[in-house]
Amino acid sequence: MPSSRWVTTVLIVACACLGSAWAAEPAPDPWIPLARFIGEWTGVASGEGGDGTVTRQYSRVMNGRFIHEVNISKYPPQEANKSGEVHEHWSMFSYDKTRRVLVLRQFHLEGFVNTYRLADGAPPGSTLMFESESFENFSNAWKARESYEFLSNDEFIETFELAAPGKPFQVYSRNRLTRVRK
Repeated sequence: MPSSRWVTTVLIVACACLGSAWAAEPAPDPWIPLARFIGEWTGVASGEGGDGTVTRQYSRVMNGRFIHEVNISKYPPQEANKSGEVHEHWSMFSYDKTRRVLVLRQFHLEGFVNTYRLADGAPPGSTLMFESESFENFSNAWKARESYEFLSNDEFIETFELAAPGKPFQVYSRNRLTRVRK
């Protein structure tokens, strides 16, 4: 019969091995919250520019290290926007390994470049919220939020909010998109 010292040693070694096996478990895939975006979308836009339509495409690029978004929103002439407009922006989602956070960079036709990070404590469920970190060609005293509320795997609402210095967030635009194809 083995001595209690031997049994204790074996148990300690076994627990250490199990602990290191659990610790060596790979980190969750940071792209899981964004994977549902991949594909082509169409929908309606509303907000400061009036009412319009939006088309969008999300695709993995550069060996899957980034997700690229191409957006075109069209606002016909109307009371809220007499001349109408076409708004384009490209976005790149990336994963910052150092900070362990998803980052969103938007490049707008008007020359703005907005950088956001996934909000701390953002639930991995039906809503993703990105908060601004910095702006190019715009005042960094302002704040912005880009939220995505998933109604299903094939439909989401995107809300863009702005906050002037010292003011609360105000909805600037809201888009409701439906998947056309994966």
